[in-house]
Amino acid sequence: MTSTSQGPESGARAAHPDHLGHVIFITAAAAMGGFLFGYDSSVINGAVEAIRHRYDIGSGTLAQVIAIALIGCAIGAATAGRIADRIGRIRCMQIAAVLFTISAVGSALPFALWDLAMWRIIGGFAIGMASVIGPAYIAEVSPPAYRGRLGSFQQAAIVIGIAISQLVNYGILQIADGDQRGKIGGLEAWQWMLGVMVVPAILYGLLSFAIPESPRFLLSIGKRERARKILEEVEGENVDLDARVEEIETAMRREHKSSFRDLLGSRFGFLPIVWVGIGLSVFQQLVGINVAFYYSATLWQSVGIDPTDSFFYSFTTSIINIIGTVIAMILVDRVGRRPLALVGSCGMAVALAFEAWAFSADLVDGKLPTTQGTVALIAAHVFVLFFALSWGVIVWVFLGEMFPNRIRAAALGVAASAQWIANWAITASFPSLADWNLSGTYIIYACFATLSIPFVIKFVKETKGKALEEMG
Repeated sequence: MTSTSQGPESGARAAHPDHLGHVIFITAAAAMGGFLFGYDSSVINGAVEAIRHRYDIGSGTLAQVIAIALIGCAIGAATAGRIADRIGRIRCMQIAAVLFTISAVGSALPFALWDLAMWRIIGGFAIGMASVIGPAYIAEVSPPAYRGRLGSFQQAAIVIGIAISQLVNYGILQIADGDQRGKIGGLEAWQWMLGVMVVPAILYGLLSFAIPESPRFLLSIGKRERARKILEEVEGENVDLDARVEEIETAMRREHKSSFRDLLGSRFGFLPIVWVGIGLSVFQQLVGINVAFYYSATLWQSVGIDPTDSFFYSFTTSIINIIGTVIAMILVDRVGRRPLALVGSCGMAVALAFEAWAFSADLVDGKLPTTQGTVALIAAHVFVLFFALSWGVIVWVFLGEMFPNRIRAAALGVAASAQWIANWAITASFPSLADWNLSGTYIIYACFATLSIPFVIKFVKETKGKALEEMG
């Protein structure tokens, strides 16, 4: 009997947990990895100009130092699935928490540019692990009826991490009298910005001891009763637990541990579903979203906005990011994943086109003309809003859901790695592209947003309301 026929028998798809608050706590604790992901990704925004001046480096070298963490992200994402299948999801979270802590301390106290880059690679590896383990774990412990909303916790945590990092950066900058290199307690302001991440890193590690292991991993290592107990906690007593356990075990008996070889097809390298996951990941990055979080303070300063205001606008963008994410969390299980993706793509394409128009204006006394400056600020916020209410959330939900059980861990790792490589390409290229033609750069991003529309229509299937055992 297949898992799809057993789903209705166990009642999993209609399950409503008896202790939803407990399920939310488990999900939120796992999503702390997403918070660190967002915090670490965005906190560098406050240090970009300080690093440039302290080490006296040009745009090309600066871009590599900022982007090098993403190489670690790609490696961490590619290996996390296999590590999680061997030692469990919780152990992976704990390893990531330790690496986050080490990276924060090292980045705050670098001896030279080379070791700052090394600490960023270590932090990147932790981010890559968190980017895979978080969605996979949340998908595995979430009742199907709530999985979209709970899966959205990962992106919610990411955007909150981004916002908190910008708020912390802004606060530190105020203490340092607006100088990123101003001294506070013997360290420069930018060093404090990078070091504060020690606090959420330690909290993530502590929370990982308070949540249960994934039932699917426990069943894979023969701990049937423990898995059954956790399923009862997260899916409710009304589910036929014996049937549910059998449903998962039957699916697992038809599978083997996923490996890279399992992802390969006969004609185009990877299986079609893996290419779809890669496409979702790549499009999410090629619209240029992380330019808004890595370089926004530098970008606004380059068109005449003073440093303090530029940090403020970075923070307001982060708040818009949170608002959009909340909208997505409300709608993802109601209207589905694909409609949100299409609405977001259209909105991003229009907003990016307006940004391209605004940045095409000649600077007057080092500033954009008033009309273009206003349009640029509004369009930047609209772009982030449409990204957050769509691709920011639904890509992580899709990646946690869309792959068949037999390849889920490995496929999610490959898709996440592709996301980090695309992220690296955008992050490393932006300073040079901006020096070449800032308006042209945003036209490129607008084209990718436009191309994502036919991609979703043709290749992406809806996953709303389906049990994980039905995927594929």
